[in-house]
Amino acid sequence: MNWSAARLALGTLGRVLIAAGMLILAFVGYQLWGTSFAEARSQERLVEEFRGGPTALEAIRAVPGGAVGLIEIPKIGLDKAIVEGVGVAELKQGPGHYPRTPMPGQPGNAAIAGHRTTYGAPFNRLDELVAGDIILVTTAQGEFRYEVESAAVVNPKQSEVLDNTADSRLTLTTCHPEFSAAQRLILTAKLATPAATPIEVKPDSPTSIDSLDAGLSGDPTARWPAFAWGLAAATVAACARVGARYWRRIPSYLIGAPIFLVTLFIFFENFARLLPANV
Repeated sequence: MNWSAARLALGTLGRVLIAAGMLILAFVGYQLWGTSFAEARSQERLVEEFRGGPTALEAIRAVPGGAVGLIEIPKIGLDKAIVEGVGVAELKQGPGHYPRTPMPGQPGNAAIAGHRTTYGAPFNRLDELVAGDIILVTTAQGEFRYEVESAAVVNPKQSEVLDNTADSRLTLTTCHPEFSAAQRLILTAKLATPAATPIEVKPDSPTSIDSLDAGLSGDPTARWPAFAWGLAAATVAACARVGARYWRRIPSYLIGAPIFLVTLFIFFENFARLLPANV
């Protein structure tokens, strides 16, 4: 047996495993903390956008990705702006209003989805709410008070929880259990203040997102961008290593490190889009 070749193979395998482990840890860190920084910046913009926007009823609009209200749940310390839409791009910014449901405060079943462990995890503690807990929602029509009625865990395909109702209620949806998208946690609350004047709010662009899967189940269109940026990050790392070996060690890493970190970050962003909201 060629012991030198065996030692070389084992050494190479060890370095590959260490590098893979470091990448996994870095990605977990990005998921838990990096996405929250991005969400915080989006929230600052959305709150400013909502508070500085029109308040007249005739000016109410539903721009996908735009601010349509504020949601506050004192018991769990939630205070977020609500965006219009529940696609991947919208839920990265904060809780999203299901486009085909009434606006909060109006008669019927207003529905909002939110992440549970990433992008600020606005609905992380939704399971702590019990009957009677208060949810406050502010829209261009005013502030509305809801009282929690019930919670349930359903299959992601059970979109009937989004169906309109004769009463005025609020339905909040998120993934369940934590770190999984196998099921959906559904929280239902009844409107405890007078309902607003029913106004049909049509999105500026057509959308058919009515499923509980929506932006909580990943975006398959990110597959190729993730592959391309992953390949780019690997290429930069390989070039830096070759430069360090055959040219100059420190300059090679000084040049390659920032480029590698940028490509790795973009790879993480696209790879994260492939995953369910809580993975």
